[in-house]
Amino acid sequence: MVVSFKYWDDCIEAEDLKEMWKEVEVSTEWIDAGEDRGQKVHLSRDPDGQPYLTQTEMRAVAYIVVRRHFRSQIDPDMICAIAELESDRQLLAVRYDKKSKEAKVGLMQITHKNAVWLFSEMGYRLYDVEQNPDLLFRPLVSIYFGAAYLKWLSTFQDKERTEEFVIRAYKGGTKKATHKSTLPYWKSYISVKESLPSRKFFDDGPSPANASGAPPPVHAGTEYWDSITTPEDMEQMWAHPDVVKEWTRSGEKRGKVRFSHDAKKRSYLSRVELKAVAEIILSKYFSTKGVKPTYLCAIAEMVSMRFVNGVSPRIGLMGIDYSTAFWIYMELGYRAYKVDSADDLTKPFVSMYFGAAYLSYLSEYEGKERTPQFVVQAYLEGPKNVNLQETGPSWLKFEQALGNYEATKRSDTYSLDL
Repeated sequence: MVVSFKYWDDCIEAEDLKEMWKEVEVSTEWIDAGEDRGQKVHLSRDPDGQPYLTQTEMRAVAYIVVRRHFRSQIDPDMICAIAELESDRQLLAVRYDKKSKEAKVGLMQITHKNAVWLFSEMGYRLYDVEQNPDLLFRPLVSIYFGAAYLKWLSTFQDKERTEEFVIRAYKGGTKKATHKSTLPYWKSYISVKESLPSRKFFDDGPSPANASGAPPPVHAGTEYWDSITTPEDMEQMWAHPDVVKEWTRSGEKRGKVRFSHDAKKRSYLSRVELKAVAEIILSKYFSTKGVKPTYLCAIAEMVSMRFVNGVSPRIGLMGIDYSTAFWIYMELGYRAYKVDSADDLTKPFVSMYFGAAYLSYLSEYEGKERTPQFVVQAYLEGPKNVNLQETGPSWLKFEQALGNYEATKRSDTYSLDL
């Protein structure tokens, strides 16, 4: 049976949903998104339609499970960091393990075999996964068994184990807990865990990415490309063979090209459209800079999930805030598009233009030719916050996003224009 969730109500019990509403950060986020108490709550979905948990929701579910069943035994941040690495917080994530010949599923990527063992032999009997394996796709169930496994690993062979042992064993099994193959996972875990927003974060005001504190502007009725794109840029889109094929197939007409919309009516670009915008901007304004369109696309996937208005607190496709764009315009001389307000940065071509300009600037930051790892980390976290001593989660997620646009093998030594 194919598992599918549209609402939170489809994947948690009514009493659990009430608990979620009691979490201040969650209720604030849901109300801001237009959800109402007493009505079904929509799950967030990426442009491919896959349901995922926001960081706020993930944190709340982890705290609820720990509070009920593992108080003072498991760190909720440990659960959140693992879910970030294992499934990217996607509820229906499935990964087939070639060695064990088993599928890892759900937020915590638990195999059915491990869940049944925890259920039948270790006493974790709250959810009967032996009779119903699909329960593992439910958020509280996945976290319940993930936390149970972490607890078991923490006292493996009746010894109190370090956090490093537990995390590396979670990834590769107890026999690989000290093997070099699980060391990169441990380093990524530490980096992710340190970057998680604390519960206090939600009362601390805006993040550095959007110091104004204002959420990205929303064009409530952004239905058409033509309403926020210049005629010249629309002509370039119509001249792009892949775009023409996609738009013709979906019945679009010149002068009235519709954006794609998700279940919450948010406008987003298809990957064909996104790549076309990147190619057009680079060919017109950055042909000598050596920036690849696929790099811009991968960054857009990470910072905005291809949503036209962006994902708060970042604005637009490329997540460039107004102050940065204005600095690029005034100080670096990139003036092909005006930025009179943050609203301009929700226009696909404008956001892509300033994203490309910033990427170009970072590729030669402080007069040095920079590696792709530096450029990507600097774009996402600021050039002063780059740590090249280890492969951080930003680079790992970038490589994953890049895979949607190119299949070439990547290394530490290539340049941006290869």
